[in-house]
Amino acid sequence: MLADLKGQKVAVHFLDGTSVRDGVLEELDERFVKYRTEYQVLYIPVTSIRAVALETKERERPRVGFGQ
Repeated sequence: MLADLKGQKVAVHFLDGTSVRDGVLEELDERFVKYRTEYQVLYIPVTSIRAVALETKERERPRVGFGQ
């Protein structure tokens, strides 16, 4: 299933509640995933991943302030 996301920009959410974003899934096997961001290369154990999210559309930011 993760093989379909190879080469795409995804967010990885971990079991402890943290996440990494704006990186590319470069390589994967049954034990590790290689994830590259602008600043680092991560080798992530598959057992520590809760979810992998592929953002298909950019969200609109809520408007802040007073409108007339």
